[in-house]
Amino acid sequence: MLKIEIPGWGKITLEHVVFDYNGTLAIGGKLIDGVGEAINELSGILDFHVVTADTFGLVQSSLHGVRCKIVIIPEQRQAECKLEYASGLGLEKTLCVGNGRNDRLMVKEAALGVGLIQQEGAYPETLFSSDLICNHILDVFAFLKEPKRVIASLRS
Repeated sequence: MLKIEIPGWGKITLEHVVFDYNGTLAIGGKLIDGVGEAINELSGILDFHVVTADTFGLVQSSLHGVRCKIVIIPEQRQAECKLEYASGLGLEKTLCVGNGRNDRLMVKEAALGVGLIQQEGAYPETLFSSDLICNHILDVFAFLKEPKRVIASLRS
């Protein structure tokens, strides 16, 4: 569990992190260097979930040995499926991270939504629905390790 008190925003108590896979944790289906280690390092504090349609079919092998739950969703209604999954965890205690059109709903409704711009780009509505935008996935892990970074960006 990670507690963050943001002046002018309020208190957030995070228990779960829900990630998109392609464009977020992976580029072209291949896990970005350092992601597995970062998840494992923080897995005693937060529960990690990867929700994906697994476009490249590599998520299971790429995340082998990484302490996270992998959820494969159907090709249809991906945005709704991701939101339903995050809702089942409790949106008020969940951080959602994504870059694509199918991530926009979960990012918007999460206690803290992070839009990500990396090599695969980002869907504008997902970014506009985010509380915070990062340039690289490892930046997300950095602010989970040092929550004052979040406070600095979101305080009023």
